[in-house]
Amino acid sequence: MTKVKHITAQIEELCPLTYAEDFDNVGLLVGDDMQTVTGVLVALDCLESTVDEAIEHQCNLIVSFHPIIFKGLKKLNGKNYVERAVIKAIKNDIAIYAMHTALDNSFKGVSAKMGEMLDLQNTQVLMPQKGHLRKLTTYAPENAAEEIRTALFEAGAGHIGNYSHCSFNLQGEGTYLGNEHSEPAIGDKGKLETVGENFISVIFEKHLEPKILQALDDTHPYDEVAYDIVGLENVHDRIGMGVIGELKQALSPHNFFESLKRTFDLKTIRHSEISKTEIKKVAVLGGSGSFAIEQAINSGADIYITADLKYHDFYRAEGKLILADIGHYESEQFTKNLLVEYLTKKITNFAPALPKSRIILAKNNTNPINYF
Repeated sequence: MTKVKHITAQIEELCPLTYAEDFDNVGLLVGDDMQTVTGVLVALDCLESTVDEAIEHQCNLIVSFHPIIFKGLKKLNGKNYVERAVIKAIKNDIAIYAMHTALDNSFKGVSAKMGEMLDLQNTQVLMPQKGHLRKLTTYAPENAAEEIRTALFEAGAGHIGNYSHCSFNLQGEGTYLGNEHSEPAIGDKGKLETVGENFISVIFEKHLEPKILQALDDTHPYDEVAYDIVGLENVHDRIGMGVIGELKQALSPHNFFESLKRTFDLKTIRHSEISKTEIKKVAVLGGSGSFAIEQAINSGADIYITADLKYHDFYRAEGKLILADIGHYESEQFTKNLLVEYLTKKITNFAPALPKSRIILAKNNTNPINYF
């Protein structure tokens, strides 16, 4: 039977929880990961009305982009919308899972979906992140080196940009002397051994560390495997906030705004001074994105589309690009479509598979902002 953990494991292939910002609250927020899933409701927000929709469709797992529990709960008395949603979910045995900034930082996540809706070409991460890469160094006897490298590659190590199977190797000598409890693969216990060994170094994304170490342990012949893991400050060009790309054809600001309004079903666009005669290079960041204004300017974007800009944020454009605030909900509205499409494609990985008809797109509009 398909368990909650089977669904969440598939989501975490798209956006590992280690991608999330430190301030965030992601993962399984309510429920048991061993619960059998009857249906999945995919939503942008998990409000009480979202739980009602899950009950209506007999879904006992809500996959919500925004976490309903964010700052923590000290009481569960139903005094506010957070407590009421959580209480109703618990009473009805409904699990709630959220990924928020983990999906924000995914190259195939929130901003990528915005770029797709705008048909942007040659997309790249706007603000690549540091701190997501690790380097493993290990030492293996020469006759086992190839098998170990292959296993590490299959576990996800050795990816650098558009290249896979990347490693650095040196030949040298290793020495060891096993005590009475040792079981040396080469040589005898109690005797100093000198063995021809290969130095193997590979990089990997930090969330893969358990899988990488398991692969190393499974293939290495030594009973005590020597290895080092160090964190890297290298920028990862496929993890980070925002996306920048190009339109197939440059548009005037007026025509671009008209297209933007149609695509995102906008009632209004708040924007800075029209300082460009045409729009070609476009930067986008779903949700609150004032922190990336300078990065958008430095990237050479003609326009930066995001949400939650304050009065003084618009001054920061300084005529170097156009800032466009389309609204928080509006910028992230297609995220749930992204997740439904992804889970529907991945459904065959479940054993036994949950019927595709049980991955349901929430219809309830949870936008708290209204326009007159």
